[in-house]
Amino acid sequence: MPPSNHDIEMNIFPIKEDSLAQGSSYTMREPLYEETSPPRFFDRLVDGFRRDPNQRISPEDPLDIIHAAEVAQLHRPILGSTLSTRPHSYDVRLANLQTAQSHLARKLKGRHLQMIAIGGSIGTGLFVASGRALEVGGPGSLLVAYLFIGCMLYCTVQALGELAVCFPVAGSFSAYSTRFLDPSWGFAMGWNYALQWLVALPLEIIAASITITYWNPDLNKAIFVTIFLIAVVVINLFGVKGYGEAEFVFAIIKVIAVIGFILLGIVLNIGGVPGGGYIGVLYWRDPGAFHNGFKGLCSVFVTAAFAFAGTELVGLAAAETANPRKSLPTAIKQVFWRITLFYIVALFLIGLLVPYDDPRLLIPGSASAAASPFVIAIENAGIEVLPSVMNVVILIAVLSVGNSSVFGSSRTLAALADQNQAPKILSYVDRRGRPLVSIMIASSMGLLAYLADLKEQGVVLDWLVAISGLSSIFTWASICLAHIRFRRAWTQQGHSLRELAFKSQCGVFGSYLGFFFNILVLFAQFWVGAWPVDWEDQSPSELAKNFFLQFMAMPVVAVFYIAHRLFARTKYIKTADMDIDTGRRDFNLPILLAQEAEERRGWPKWKRVYRFFC
Repeated sequence: MPPSNHDIEMNIFPIKEDSLAQGSSYTMREPLYEETSPPRFFDRLVDGFRRDPNQRISPEDPLDIIHAAEVAQLHRPILGSTLSTRPHSYDVRLANLQTAQSHLARKLKGRHLQMIAIGGSIGTGLFVASGRALEVGGPGSLLVAYLFIGCMLYCTVQALGELAVCFPVAGSFSAYSTRFLDPSWGFAMGWNYALQWLVALPLEIIAASITITYWNPDLNKAIFVTIFLIAVVVINLFGVKGYGEAEFVFAIIKVIAVIGFILLGIVLNIGGVPGGGYIGVLYWRDPGAFHNGFKGLCSVFVTAAFAFAGTELVGLAAAETANPRKSLPTAIKQVFWRITLFYIVALFLIGLLVPYDDPRLLIPGSASAAASPFVIAIENAGIEVLPSVMNVVILIAVLSVGNSSVFGSSRTLAALADQNQAPKILSYVDRRGRPLVSIMIASSMGLLAYLADLKEQGVVLDWLVAISGLSSIFTWASICLAHIRFRRAWTQQGHSLRELAFKSQCGVFGSYLGFFFNILVLFAQFWVGAWPVDWEDQSPSELAKNFFLQFMAMPVVAVFYIAHRLFARTKYIKTADMDIDTGRRDFNLPILLAQEAEERRGWPKWKRVYRFFC
């Protein structure tokens, strides 16, 4: 018999001893209503790090067994009828259930997602590595390649938005691959994506310490490595709200800086600075628009793809968003402005202001801020203060990517652990909703940044990058393919597109296009890796080293996939067997769509066009 409310109340408060007379019943007892002192700050701090047994990245729910039985009646066996008798077999439905009911703290708001979509994770890939791309391919190749990759990524993010709004689950990319493609491919994609961000943290911290040497080359980098690493760890220990607020501020600074550079670049190009003349398209004629021919263009394709890495983080954050139905579509549409402003317009002006044969573009070290074409363009104009301002922006951008790397890798590792694809200890979640062990593992990779003062640090980091160098390409291609197969299963199982809370503006055609473009980038990477631009001047050992640095991620992914497939004995998931029900959000669509349609009828034409893109 459960206790009554009266008994519960009596158990909460201490009892006065003199209220219990001899032979009296407990109904006569009088509680002591004394104020208890609140826990001290240190006690609250320590208690916050303790494990909450009811909170995991993808928690086990008491109703999971019932839900699994219901799902089993709706869907035919995915892995064969002999699944339960096979050792080491992988349970796809359990993975779907565990990722469907995430207890992550849903504290990200619409403004956080929008700024993450516009400016999140933009760092050295744009501000520094674009200089190397300009030197290899020229301004024409730079513009064509970034337009090509921009179109590919716009289609990819639209597909991701449709999946993330419908299934805002933990693990996002690997979960979609597990559910709609192959569990072993989801395992390979999850680990490859986690490795990408684990390696990115020391790289970005080293880049930040090198940026500091722009003002004083004699400074000890280890001092700033310590400062930046502590800053990144502290931000992530504040939880997802800390990450969101930090990225909100970082993104605002980057957006303001890029818009300011665009305005300044226009003024510089038309000769608006004292002592400077009209430039126009001078550098497109001399030394020229294209460098190293078609191979130079393919080299820029690869660099451009890496510069866009991190755009997909807005989908990973879906499981921690307060209102994904409202926030995600708006954030996904912001990617249009991210591609247009940050990449196309800004890099077009870079091509007008900096010739590709400028010797400063060849400064050793891809993280050197002195090799940034943004800094070079301002220095060419003779403006003394702005190069330092631009370097501050580069420093902030680099720390932003370091912040995103801990967030991305920790959430992916914890979700993999709860899907039985990683050690269980990684699923440790404390009482503040932080995947604490995964955050510590991701942060510990930052200790590699102390290699910054060693002469051999470049060699070590190059090989670390090579392990997951193609991660973004694989992730984007998997998102497009998962969207294609989801749409096919959605139609085949009797659903209409009107039932989707958000539909990709590019449709299935956009996903086919995005998948095809990603495959083309992989071929370009293979060609550039095997026969680089200056391959005639390289020895066979140098060519072999260059190839494995550029393409080693391919065999690494293959090893992950084959090993898991042999161990877990998974199979390719057929369209008819796909589970499109578990974890799906319906959002009371008929009512919401009717309200939105009524609201749109009162909009002026300019607002309809604006809301289509934003």
